[in-house]
Amino acid sequence: MPLIRLSATTSLLTAVAAGALLVGCSAEVKVEKSTPKLSSDKLATTVAEKLAARTGQAKPNITCPEDLEGKVDTTTRCKLTADDGSTLGVTVTVTGVDGNKINFDVKADNTPTPAPS
Repeated sequence: MPLIRLSATTSLLTAVAAGALLVGCSAEVKVEKSTPKLSSDKLATTVAEKLAARTGQAKPNITCPEDLEGKVDTTTRCKLTADDGSTLGVTVTVTGVDGNKINFDVKADNTPTPAPS
């Protein structure tokens, strides 16, 4: 019977997918317009911090392609990239807005995408 070994990267992605399928988050933002926005950089940092706290793993490399607009049910897709180049999609959904505070949930995909060959 063959022995299957998981790399540390695969273990990290598995931990994120299993342990952080849904994480509630919020962030303070500076209101310059009638609708608050959270910059893509701040969103990526907040998501990474929340996933790290939830899984007990090191802070993952998260990138978000766009700012998050503070309107309920607005979504954006971010990406967690592991050291070996494999990725895991992360959906961020706005659940509420209270003044300049945007509350959102984070849901990681169940299956990572392997690194390109």
